[in-house]
Order: sequence, then structure tokens, then C-alpha cells
Amino acid sequence: MKRQPSPIARVLSLAAVSALALTACTPGSNIESTEETSGTNQQVTKDIASLGEITLSVWDQEVRGGQNEQITRLNAAFEEKYPNVTIDRNSQSFDDLGTTLRLALTGDDAPDVVQANNGRSDMGAFVKADQIVSLEPYAEAYGWKDRYPESILQYSTYSADGKTFGEGNLYGLPQVGEVVGIFYSKSKLDKLGLERPQTWAEFEDALAAAKKAGEVPINLGNLEQWPALHVFGPVQGAHVPVDKITSLALGNEGASWTTPQNRDAAVQFGSWAKQGYLGKAPNGTAYDDAWNQFASGQGVFLVAGSWLAAGLESEMGDNVGFMAPPPVKAGDPPVTTGGTGLPFAITSGSDHPDAAAAYIDFITSDEAMQVLADTGNVPVLDTASYAPESGVLKDVYEVYGEVTSEGSILPYLDYATPTMAETLGAALQGLIAGRLSPEEFLQQAQADYEEFTSSGS
Repeated sequence: MKRQPSPIARVLSLAAVSALALTACTPGSNIESTEETSGTNQQVTKDIASLGEITLSVWDQEVRGGQNEQITRLNAAFEEKYPNVTIDRNSQSFDDLGTTLRLALTGDDAPDVVQANNGRSDMGAFVKADQIVSLEPYAEAYGWKDRYPESILQYSTYSADGKTFGEGNLYGLPQVGEVVGIFYSKSKLDKLGLERPQTWAEFEDALAAAKKAGEVPINLGNLEQWPALHVFGPVQGAHVPVDKITSLALGNEGASWTTPQNRDAAVQFGSWAKQGYLGKAPNGTAYDDAWNQFASGQGVFLVAGSWLAAGLESEMGDNVGFMAPPPVKAGDPPVTTGGTGLPFAITSGSDHPDAAAAYIDFITSDEAMQVLADTGNVPVLDTASYAPESGVLKDVYEVYGEVTSEGSILPYLDYATPTMAETLGAALQGLIAGRLSPEEFLQQAQADYEEFTSSGS
């Protein structure tokens, strides 16, 4: 059952609702005092009104459809609650933010709040360079570790030197859950006389049938290189043990890319490209172009993240469905890539860290989770309780719940090392184009992994 509109949702639609009413409903927001958190020397104030007039600079990558809508609504509600705070929002695409953020954090005018990719190439590097702050004092003050399970917080946790991923201090807090799955066109499957695949072998059969019928089996736009990782991840999950993939993805020692199971995954992925299952020119097609082509009726499947659900439902209505990658053996629990959206962090150069922490607390509150659900996003907390009654978003919520509670959700592979995103991105493009053999692809990944794990970085 979908929850009733939250206090935040009401304040967005009823301008007359007072900021006081919203304040009373936000976890921890009724405490207006200065507190010293135990175990630190840092004073934390939650009395944001006492800080005077503030402009809070926030950089995010919430640019698509429901992503943009939720952050726009929450920003407006935050400013209504705290009239002394003005949010200066800088919204960029995932790729642009990844580039500009590195430059901004080294300058004299760093933003206050940023969305930073969890992986070692971004968050890990920022921790190592002391460019973002530990959120431990704020986590204690606002009770974030009571609100969030450890299974989620670990993906925003590093040792203070940035060397250990998954242990140490908290450096970011996510809003949304993410799961990579398979969007499918119901009308295309009907046209092909196919049911939704229940096993990995049935999925492969469906790809072959689609290709034979002149359809695009899987729409892939890999011009930016990273989208292919989201297709390779589920393929790898069908061949490689979960613990081995996790070790590789977190950059921990003791795993290897050059195993027979990883070779099987690389061979299958390469064969899909060779047979045209990934479209005519996946390396020359942009990511947004590919999913928009799928939305307009081209292609049978789209292997992509849950963040596209709202946009696809807007264009396709009831014709689009979403499923977890089917298991190798019918009835086995699902395995796929996913986790959380990019967490929000506070920069070391922030002039207003207390206001920044209040902002992060606000956009991740229980009421904010309802706004996320209302705008077609997947709340990272208590997900099942927000599920809509029908549509592709219902599918997404159910898949996320099933994978996180019964199956295995695999870390993104580019988390592993500071350079793994570039290494895998280029290597997968080479594998798709036939320039690299499966063995050469794996050797490039292994070289990056070994260089990092052996250096003790």
C-alpha cells in the first residue's frame, strides 16, 4: 500500500503550510542546540536558523525526469523550512560532474555539498586527498546509522587514508536505491510469441529470436564507455561466484579477473556483440539516445538501471516491464549489479558544513523518501512500503526488494581502483568492436587490479 502524502509533499503543494509544521515532522529537526559528538572534537550545531543568511552551493547529477523533479521539490521545501538558507544548485550530467568536480575540489571556491561516485576513483581519491569530510559527527548527531543499514552505509565508507573501502568513516549518504535489470517491451515479446524469460538460457533464446526477426535484441548506447559495464555486470553474475565479483569490485586482494568463470562471461559478452545482439553501432551511440530509441519502440530489451524507469514509463506507459536478470537455474535467487545512487558528501572547503549536514539529513529523511517515490525514484530506505500498485515502478520496487533481501546485489565494477572505470570502459569497447579477445580484455582488467592491490594504495 502506498503511503499517504508526507509533510514535505504537502508543503510543496500547499504554500500556506508553515515551516514549523514541516520542522516537527523531520527526524531530529526539532533539536535546536549545539552538541559535541562523542569521540570527536567537532562541534555540531543543528540550529541552522542561528547561522545567519547562507548561500549553500549544491552540485548534483539529478538531471533526468523524476530525478530532477524530486531534488527540485526537496530544495524548495528546505528553503521554506530554513528561510535564511538559499540553495545555489549546479546540476550536471553524471559524466560532466565527474570531470568538473575534480577541478572544483582543488580550487578555492569548492561547493558545499556534492554528489560523489562511491568508487575509489572518486570518493576514495577525495578521501585520500582530504577533499571531503568525515560525516561521523553528523551521523551521530542526526542518527543516520540508526536510520540506514550497514549494508548500505558500507558503500560510502572508507578508512581515513582512503585505502580501505567498506570500513572506517562515513563520507556520504545516498537518497535512492539502484538496481540494474532488464527493461522489456511487452508488445515486442508478444509479437515474437515469447514469454518473459525465466532462466538465463531462455533470455539468450529470446535474444536470438529477436535478432532473427529483425529486431534489436538489446539497445546499448556505449559512446560514454561506462554503460557497457551495466550490461557486463549481469553477464558476469551469471558465470562468476558472488564473493569473487565483490572482491574484484571493491579492490580487495585475493581475487582474479583471469579465471575460467570470468573468461566464460567475457566470451558470452563478446559473442553478443559479434552476433549483433547489442545493436548495430553500440560504441557510436550515446546512452541517452539508446534508451530514448527503446522508449520510441526500437528494440526488445534494454539492460539498464532503475533510474530510467520513470522516463520510460512516461513514454511507454504499460508497455514497459522490468525484471531482474534471470538466474541460470530456475528458482535460484537473482544476482545483479546495483546498490545506491551517488551519495551526497560535504567538501572540506565548505564554509557552511553544519547547514550542509542539515541539507543532507533533510533530503534523506522519511518524508523525503515519500517525495522520491512520488516522483518515480526508488527510495533507498524501507523501499517496499512505497511501492506503487501497478506499472514498471512496481516492477522496479519488487526487483530491488527481492535482490537485496533474497538475492545478491553486486558492487559496480568501476569501484575497484582509481583507474578501473577507464580501464574497463575502454576494454569493453574493444571487446564489443572485436579489437580485443576475451583473454586480452581480462588481462587488461587484471593488470589494473594487480597494480592497485600490490601497491598498497
